[in-house]
Amino acid sequence: MKLVYSIKGVAWMILPLMFSACQKEHVGYVPLERDGWLTSSPADQGLDSSLVQEMYDNAVEIDHLYSLLVVKNNHLVAERYFNGKDIHDAKPIASVTKSYTSALIGIAIEEGILTSADQTMAEFFPEFNWQEMDPRKSQITLRQILQMRSGYPWEEFSEYKNQLWSNFGDWLPLIEEFPLESDPGTQYGYSNLMSHILGIIIARAANTSLLDFARTYLCEPLGVRIPVWWADREGYNYGHGDIHSTPRDLARFGQLYLDDGEYENSPIIPAEWIAESLQPYSFDIYGREILEYIHHLNLGYMNWFSGMAGNHQVVFSWGHGGQLIFLLHDLDMVIVTTADYLPGEFGDDAWRKEKSVIDLVGEFISGLPME
Repeated sequence: MKLVYSIKGVAWMILPLMFSACQKEHVGYVPLERDGWLTSSPADQGLDSSLVQEMYDNAVEIDHLYSLLVVKNNHLVAERYFNGKDIHDAKPIASVTKSYTSALIGIAIEEGILTSADQTMAEFFPEFNWQEMDPRKSQITLRQILQMRSGYPWEEFSEYKNQLWSNFGDWLPLIEEFPLESDPGTQYGYSNLMSHILGIIIARAANTSLLDFARTYLCEPLGVRIPVWWADREGYNYGHGDIHSTPRDLARFGQLYLDDGEYENSPIIPAEWIAESLQPYSFDIYGREILEYIHHLNLGYMNWFSGMAGNHQVVFSWGHGGQLIFLLHDLDMVIVTTADYLPGEFGDDAWRKEKSVIDLVGEFISGLPME
């Protein structure tokens, strides 16, 4: 009896240790005290720490994720880097670049460099013989391009996708070569070509490079950097993509939109332009649900998508592979992710990886209570 009792006693001591060993170890997410960011804990800013912890524990399972940051009430409350990356890594942000380009259009109008968003594309390209083209092309406005309603093909779902990427570096002739698939202003069609054209328009109107314009009017006032922005053969920085940025600088850019274009009480982007940019112009753009937790996808200017996650309206800038800036106005929150941008990968496996990042954040947002 004594032997049995002692074996039971040992078992009762060992079982809790075995159970503890089987439990999943939590990952850390305490922000680093650098770069002038105010830091805090999720709880001190009214966030359920257990929900934040769950998101970060799940993030470890995404093998191409580089970073995940949460900003609440202008405080960095959670931050972690993955797969060998750190706070200093400035990586390509893919189509999130389009949100920068649309911001720069608004700044150029405010500075008097552009007259208005209703100027036509044709005004900036006198080298083309517009009379010999489809007459609708000469009437396309900057606003229609910003709304992704130019009439040019939605390249991702058309025969022109391969032609676009095989001509990478020399897209200007495609203004003439690509046909219109709808009347300008009538239908949504996501166009990398037209996004690049907007960048060229800014550069020509300002008589400088798009990168230098961005550094002068956006980066320096906001205290962020664009160390690299790839350019085409003519030297025009790509308006559709390829800015390199650190995650913290993306968070600063996102916070600028939450704060109506002001940083430290100084206006950088006009508040009216912010409102125009985030307002939806095309609704249920994919015609079906493509994400697990964010529904009814709409589009504002360029790359600002919106939808519902749980009870929250969310606005987000979305780049290939999982480059994301989420804005939650009702919670005063910015969430940023960066990941491998999967260059040249556009198949089902690439989409699975990209979707895993969106769903990671979408699940977190959908579980947050209303404030």
